Amino acid sequence: MTDRPAHPESAPQNPSRRKAVATGAAAGLAAMLPSGAFAQTPRLKLRILETTDIHVNVVPYDYYRDAADDTVGLAKTATLVKAARAQVKNSILFDNGDFIQGSPLGDYMAYKKGLKPGDTHPMIAAMNTLGYACGTLGNHEFNYGLDYLAAGVAAANFPMVCANVVKADGTTLLKPWLILEKEFEDEAGAKQKLKLGVIGFVPPQIVQWDKANLDGKATTTDIVDAAKKYIPEVKAAGADLVVALCHSGIAGGERRGGEENAALYLSMVDGVDVILTGHQHLLFPGGRAFDNIAGVDNKKGTLNGKPAVQPGFWGSHLGVIDLELEKRGNGWAIADFAVDPRPIYDRTPDRKIVSKADADSGVLAAVKTDHEATLAYVRTPVSATTAPITSYFALVADDPSVQIVSNAQLWYAKQWIVNTPYAKLPILSAAAPFKAGGRGGPSYFTDIKPGPIAIKDLADIYIYPNTLQIVKVTGAQLRGWLERSAGMFNRIDPAKTSEQPLLNDAFPAFNFDVIDGVSYAIDLSQPSMFDVEGKVVAADAKRIVDLKHDGKPVADDQEFVVVTNNYRASGGGNFPGTKTTVIFEAPDMNRDVIMRYLIEEKSVNPTADGNWTFAPLPATTDVTFLTGPKAKDFLPKSLKASLVGDAQDGFIKYKLVF
Repeated sequence: MTDRPAHPESAPQNPSRRKAVATGAAAGLAAMLPSGAFAQTPRLKLRILETTDIHVNVVPYDYYRDAADDTVGLAKTATLVKAARAQVKNSILFDNGDFIQGSPLGDYMAYKKGLKPGDTHPMIAAMNTLGYACGTLGNHEFNYGLDYLAAGVAAANFPMVCANVVKADGTTLLKPWLILEKEFEDEAGAKQKLKLGVIGFVPPQIVQWDKANLDGKATTTDIVDAAKKYIPEVKAAGADLVVALCHSGIAGGERRGGEENAALYLSMVDGVDVILTGHQHLLFPGGRAFDNIAGVDNKKGTLNGKPAVQPGFWGSHLGVIDLELEKRGNGWAIADFAVDPRPIYDRTPDRKIVSKADADSGVLAAVKTDHEATLAYVRTPVSATTAPITSYFALVADDPSVQIVSNAQLWYAKQWIVNTPYAKLPILSAAAPFKAGGRGGPSYFTDIKPGPIAIKDLADIYIYPNTLQIVKVTGAQLRGWLERSAGMFNRIDPAKTSEQPLLNDAFPAFNFDVIDGVSYAIDLSQPSMFDVEGKVVAADAKRIVDLKHDGKPVADDQEFVVVTNNYRASGGGNFPGTKTTVIFEAPDMNRDVIMRYLIEEKSVNPTADGNWTFAPLPATTDVTFLTGPKAKDFLPKSLKASLVGDAQDGFIKYKLVF
C-alpha cells in the first residue's frame, strides 16, 4: 500500500520551520565550510543531492483536485537541483526510490496505457533529464509486478542498485552495489579522482506487501545483514566513500532484525559513510518524529554521528549533504559536513503557499503527452453520489470516505462467500482513511462534491493499488485488531482539565482500520495495547469496549471473515488476526471493486452508519484534534465537537464535547 502510504506511507510539517543545518546557514553551505587552515592537506568539497518518494509526482499538479499544486512535483525539485549544482564545484545526484507508483499518472501508465518494448515511462523520462548518478528501488516499485518494474526502469540513463532483494536463483534482482569513479576539483584547483561506493536497500516487508507479485520469484534479506555482507566488498573494490541509498526510515529502540525502518541500525555498520533515507515521507533533520531517539541528532542531521538526510516526499524537498573530504594516506575521510533539506515551498501563517521554485521546462516537456492523457483519463465519470464524500473527520468519527470502501468490499465479499465453507460466518469489512491530513498537510483530505463520480474521485477515495483479500479471525483476534487500530489516539487523562491532543502524530492514518459489521466504543482513558510499530507494550490494556455483533457481545471464540487488502492481510502494520489467516486472495484491486460497485449502484449515498464512537469522558476534559480548514462545512451530526480556531501549519483545531 505506504506508504501506505502503500501503503501507506505522510508529509513534512511547515518546510520553513523544519529546515535544519548542521553548520552554518542554509545558503551557500559548501562555501562556508573551512578550508584555508588545511592548505597543506588536499581538501575537496562534495555536495550530495537526494530526491526520494517522488511517487510519479512530476508536474506540480493535484490530479485528485484537478488543479495546480505548488507543494509537489519533480519539475520544481529539478529547479532546486540546478541551483544547488550551480553553487558548488562538485556535486552528485541520487534517487532513493518509490518513483514508479503513487499518483494517477502512475496508474494511467500501469492500467490504461501500459508499457510496450521501447517505451519510456514518464517518470523515467523526467529523471533522465536531470543527470542522476544512481538510484535504488522503493517498496512501491513492486506494486505492479516484476515485469512492469523491469520495463519501467529499462530506459533509465542511470544505474540502479539494491542489495537485499534476491531472485529465486539466489542472485540479487539488481546489482547490490557499484563503484562510481568520478573526477572532482579540490580546493586548490587540482583534479582528484574519487571512487564512490553506492549500495541500495528496500524494506524487507515487500514480500508481505506484494506477496502476489513476489511469491516464488523473489525474497528479501534484512537491511543490516545485507550491508554487512556487501560493504566489505565495496571497500575491497577501493571505495573512498560509501553512500547508502536506504529506502527505509529512521526508528529507535533495540534492533531485532527485519526492521522496516532500519536507517539508524544501518548507520552502525562499519564502512557506511553517508545515508540517504526515505520511505517515511518525513523530513530529517528537523522532523518532530525524530526527536529524542538515541543515536539521532535531529538538528545536525546525523545517525550515530554519520551525515544523513530524508527530504520529504512527492518532490517537496531536495536533500543536500555538503561534505568536506580530507586526503588521508591513499584515501579520503570526511572532515566536516552540513545537512540541509531544501523546500520547494513555504507556508505562511495565514496558510498561503509560497512557491520557492519554478517548474523546470525540460522536465515538464518530458511528460507533457502522458500528463495530458492522464487528465483525460481521470476526468472520466463512472457513477454519482447524492452526498459529499469527505475525510475531514475520518479519525474522530465514522466517516463517508471509509464507509463507501466498506460498502464496496462487503458487496464483493457477499458474492464470493456463497459457495464456500465460510458461507455461514458473519462478514466484516476493514477500511482506513488514507487521506486524513497529518503529515500530508491541511489540504490532504478526500473531498468529493455531490454529483458525478469520476475515476479521479476513486483514486481520491482509495489511493493505493492494493488487491482485495479476505481473512478468517476469531473474536479475540478481532478485538486485538481494533486495539491495534486504536493506537491512533493518545491516552487521555480524565482528571486533567488542560488541553490534551487526541491524535498520535507518529501513527499513520492508513493503520487506523474501522471495522464495519460490528459496533464498539474506544475508551481513551486506557493505554494503547501496542506501540506505533505494532509491538505489545500493555498486554492487559482494553481500549475497545462494548464490542458487539448483531447487538450481542462478541465472544473470543466466535468466528468472522474480514474483507481487507493485501497489505493488511499479509501482516502490514502488524495487526492481530492477519498474516496467517488469509482464506481468499482476490484477483481484483480494491479500487476496481469500488468502481464496479459504483457502476452497478449507479448512484450512492455513502452516509456513515456510526458503528463506532468514543466512550464518554468527563465534560471538563479538554481533548483537541486538528483537521483541514474546509472541515467547517462538513461537521457530522453524530460528532459533538466545537471549533477552537486556527492551528499551526494551516490546520484548524476542534475540541471534542463529552
